[in-house]
Amino acid sequence: MNTFHDQIQRNKLKSFFLIIIIFVFFLILGYIISIILDPSYFFIIMIISTIFSLGYILISYYNSDKIALASVRAKPASKTTHSSFFRAAENMALASGLPMPRLYIMPSSEINAFASGRNPEKAVICVTTGCLEKLNKQELEGVIAHEMAHIANYDIRYMTLTAIMIGMISIVAQLFLRSLWFTDFRDRDNKAGIILLILGIVFAILAPIVAQLVSLSISRKREFLADSTAVKFTRYPPGLMGALNKIKNEHVPENEKHKFASALAPLFISDPFKKKIQGLFSTHPPIDVRIKLLNSM
Repeated sequence: MNTFHDQIQRNKLKSFFLIIIIFVFFLILGYIISIILDPSYFFIIMIISTIFSLGYILISYYNSDKIALASVRAKPASKTTHSSFFRAAENMALASGLPMPRLYIMPSSEINAFASGRNPEKAVICVTTGCLEKLNKQELEGVIAHEMAHIANYDIRYMTLTAIMIGMISIVAQLFLRSLWFTDFRDRDNKAGIILLILGIVFAILAPIVAQLVSLSISRKREFLADSTAVKFTRYPPGLMGALNKIKNEHVPENEKHKFASALAPLFISDPFKKKIQGLFSTHPPIDVRIKLLNSM
């Protein structure tokens, strides 16, 4: 039988190794380009990609809570109207040892929730109206515990690091491919030079795609980690299991579904787009797998 401690440790290690894989891709891409092009020219590409990637991502990082809340038209929760939400959050703040997050409500009959903010002191938790209407006390605490787990595990910071590296890989690859139009390759008449050039082009095309797939894998691992950490906070797996079962089985009419920005999908406790086909391009692991793992704890 798996314990939540085993799951937490396992998913932390997997996330760490996946980050290393992205970094290795970045180094390989840089090495190949530096051989093909003049090393000094590659150095300029690296500076440009780093500045653009860091600037764009860090602005988003420091305003992540404001951007996320505004995009879903969330409003601050009321202690009187949403007392069950406040009680669940207070209980989980005590269980986790984290500061009480700011609480928000987004208008949607679907069961869903997300956490955002660059650190526990700046954290927010936002739930749908459907979450408060359809979940019982234990299920709601399971969902809040899952979101508190994301805060405790610094997942926003972790995914920001991933986004920065993917951004740098994408920019370096684009700059390299565009630079080929202005580079004189007449002296590359040997087979080794041609093979190296083709290898560089292929790797520059594939590296951003592979890095994005690894990023999605990290997102799925962080969901497993948040589930396991939630059990550590609640000591009651059936609560989160019940919430996930209701998410899995709910049927919301198309005209009542909330329109979410695709960039926000990894933040939610379940994929808001509910893709029928789960796989490499999914931001979340299959709910059945998550329930099975929770049931084994």
